[in-house]
Parts: sequence; structure tokens; C-alpha cells
Amino acid sequence: MIHLRRMTADDLPLGMRLKDEAGWNQTEADWHRFLELGPEGCFVAELDGRPVGTVATCALDAIGWIAMFLVDGSVRRRGIGRRLLEHAIDWLHRHGVRTVRLDATPLGRPMYQRLGFQPDYELTRWEGTAAAGPSPPGVRAPTPDEIDAVIALDALVTATHRAPLIRILARQQPDALRVFFLERTLLGYLAFRPGSRAVQVGPGVAVDERAGLALGDAVLAACAGRRVFLDVPKPNLAATRWAQAKGLVVQRELTRMSLGQPIHDRPASLWASSGPENG
Repeated sequence: MIHLRRMTADDLPLGMRLKDEAGWNQTEADWHRFLELGPEGCFVAELDGRPVGTVATCALDAIGWIAMFLVDGSVRRRGIGRRLLEHAIDWLHRHGVRTVRLDATPLGRPMYQRLGFQPDYELTRWEGTAAAGPSPPGVRAPTPDEIDAVIALDALVTATHRAPLIRILARQQPDALRVFFLERTLLGYLAFRPGSRAVQVGPGVAVDERAGLALGDAVLAACAGRRVFLDVPKPNLAATRWAQAKGLVVQRELTRMSLGQPIHDRPASLWASSGPENG
């Protein structure tokens, strides 16, 4: 018998076990962030009383994200994943979300398509070891009163009000956020955070190529000697060329998909996704 219930902090060992089984990069800090962003919208699936699956949702005004969709490998193909996914979609719709988004692996994409999700664009996960180098001029950490400008620029590019996500990231990792101003105009920002397998670079946007290149170089310099992951939309040709020039290699492909009203975002200005969790 399959039973779904709300996920709590007591379920973090389950989440960590399942993400380790899948080979994903999240940490306990990431799971705490998911629970903070969607305290009522993260769920556990139980099979005959045993917890075997998770899914996390995040409602950002009218746009919702689905992430951490994981099922124990020993009980797959028994309808657990579909129940979790349908429950997550229903929860988001009941809470005012008009568009549900997610980043799909090639394995998961057919299931999402059967439920009505449509592809928006492809992303490439790049990985490699960050090389040492000087931090470019013009890149610095933001002051507290500049976070609102970061949020506004992010919304311009992503067409999503991600203020809760950005504020949590800035609080969790205050030294891992960089901005690029030209005179008094913010042209880009880029964040990074530790993962269990590599430093996850992102989220980050840049409306000027100079800003994107400088921010990328600065973050790699800050991560020198460490393995990094970076999810870049394929429409962002400048970021793709930069990743190749830095010696990063393709790890895997992802498909950003949507269910509901179309989102008119600007992937060519999205230099790094936050990862598959919140776009």
C-alpha cells in the first residue's frame, strides 16, 4: 500500500540516502533549504509503512518548481513515482501555481511528457576542476542593500520571483555571492555553494557578456582546485564557449520543461541555473 505524507526534518536521512543512491550532489543544507522554501509542499512516499520516495515543491508566486523526485531503486516500477509526481502537481495547482517547471533527465523525460509537460530548452551540465587565477576587476560581494537589485535582475531574466531562494542562499553562504556593476548599474550576479560531490555554481544571470565572463572567472578563482558543476542553458552560447575554454567537460544533458502557461524567460542571459531544484 502506498501512502504519502508531508516531509519534515526528521526525514533528512531518507533524502540523503536516496540522493546518494542516485549519485546527486545535494547536501543536508540543500534539503533544509527545500523544506524552508516549501514547508508544506515536500512529501515522502511510504510503501507498506517503509519510506521509499521523496519529492520537493517550491511555489514562487504563480510559478512552481518540482525537485528531489527520488524513489528507492528496489521498489521502482510500482507506481510510487507517478503518485508522488501527481501529488506534487496537484499541491502546486491548489496553491495558486499556474505553471509547473522542472529539469528532466533523459530517463525521466518520458514520464513528464505523459503528464503533459512540454520541453522549453536544453541545459548542459559542465564539470571540471576550477583553475587558479586572479579575480577580475569589477567583481565583488554585494552589500546587504544590493540584494534587492540582485533579485530584480534575476526576475528580469528568469521571469520568476525568486526572492525567497536568493535571500536564503545569501544567508546560508554570504561569502559565496558575486556581483558585477558598471558604474551604478548591476549587470550580473553569480552564486556558488558546496555540494557533496562538487561545488555547485549558480544561480547566476548576466545581461552583458562582459559581466558573465568576469563573474565566471571570479567564481572559478574562488573555487580553485575544487571540482565544480555548472548547469548552462544551451541558448547561452557565450557561457557555453566560456565553459569550454575553461576546460570543463559535458557531464550530462537536462531538459527544462513546463506544464501550464508558457514562461517567457531569457535563457541566453541565464549563465548558471541554481541546479535542477529551482531553475
